[in-house]
Amino acid sequence: MYSRIMVAIDSDFAQGQVLDTAIELARLCGARLAVCHALDETILANRTAGVWLSEGVAPAERQLADGALTFLEAAAEVARAAGIDVDVRLVRSEAEHAAEMIARAAAEWRADLLVAGAHNRQGIERFFVGSFAEQLVRKAGVSLLLVRGA
Repeated sequence: MYSRIMVAIDSDFAQGQVLDTAIELARLCGARLAVCHALDETILANRTAGVWLSEGVAPAERQLADGALTFLEAAAEVARAAGIDVDVRLVRSEAEHAAEMIARAAAEWRADLLVAGAHNRQGIERFFVGSFAEQLVRKAGVSLLLVRGA
């Protein structure tokens, strides 16, 4: 059914239902899995970000990337322990937001299923942050499975 499954995770979902669901689907389908995280650096690209950070944005970007790679590798190890072939993908951009980067990464990796989490944001938080899942539904060119967070 599916041969290439990409799972979009963040540190909240790295060891949770989203990853578990993707691993189980990959196991059932005999699929290759890619664990992917989008590092949205748009805020750091803002000219005033350098004012906030005494050493500039480069150390902050490195720290964010290192942290993301740490939880991506941990997620990959969970998948490998389940007998799944897995790739690790960290995508970053100062111009695109997370949903755009994940959709592009899924297309480039030739995923035939994208698994992602759906946060339950409501009210003012949803107004300001928006819904990653809603944006992903509009942007992804592959089948999409949304997994509700606990």
